Amino acid sequence: MAEISASMVAKLRKITGQGMMDCKSALQEAGGDIDQAIQILRKKGLATLARRAERETSQGLVVAKISDDGKTAVLATLCCETDFVARSDDFVAAAEALAQCAMACSAHQGPENVLQAKHQGRQFKDTLAETAGKTGEKTEVGDYAKYTLDGPGLIGTYVHFNSKVGSMVQIETSDEDVAASDVLKRAAADMAMHVTAAKPLALDESGIDAETIEREKAVFAAQVKNKPPDMMDKIVAGKMKKFYVENCLLQQRFVKDDSKSVAQVVDEAAKQAGGQAKIKRFVRFEVG
Repeated sequence: MAEISASMVAKLRKITGQGMMDCKSALQEAGGDIDQAIQILRKKGLATLARRAERETSQGLVVAKISDDGKTAVLATLCCETDFVARSDDFVAAAEALAQCAMACSAHQGPENVLQAKHQGRQFKDTLAETAGKTGEKTEVGDYAKYTLDGPGLIGTYVHFNSKVGSMVQIETSDEDVAASDVLKRAAADMAMHVTAAKPLALDESGIDAETIEREKAVFAAQVKNKPPDMMDKIVAGKMKKFYVENCLLQQRFVKDDSKSVAQVVDEAAKQAGGQAKIKRFVRFEVG
């Protein structure tokens, strides 16, 4: 058996971040070959993932990143089993790597696509396996979305201070000057923060599925079933109007100023910038 020196163990620990005994054991199994030991440790991580495949990953972190030119942004979640692990240095580092790999990913949605993406020459699936090996918990990408501007506009992102919930909002503008204005940049950030707090179901009424609408109407009708039919219809219609205001982003009252709707806030910001703007789409992810 090859002699395993302390310096070899230290080198492997620096590369993989694994514990001293795990590194020593892997080096012994690999006969002192560093590259082979790295693969052994990665397989250990994959084995941990397989062993815990049925475990629930209800904890984790939300990460967001915007490209330097502001034209591309990503929002993703890295999930694990416990909040204790979610707060560990190894998991936080993996979440940061996820943001980088998500930016490099060519697909615009689907967590499985991020696993193949690379950052600094390394696929995220390898980082995932390594993290699982370190923490001993099932670790997986929960959600992933990527926005890329296809015309004048800007993207706002917001992740709450607890890193458990975050949002991404794309705003279309009449020209690039409007998009570059400070007032629109503030509005984009505010809209992402608003989505995080207000939990809209859709951009507008057309985005709410028919099943949800019929379910809400049935609930409201049951509440006023003893009213005369003509009165009942008016009451249900009024309740549905309130439902749309509460759940459609453009109609929601802005969380920082409930005297205005979200659409009004964006419109006013655009006018201050000398143009027009509207929210095109949004996404909101939450863990825990």
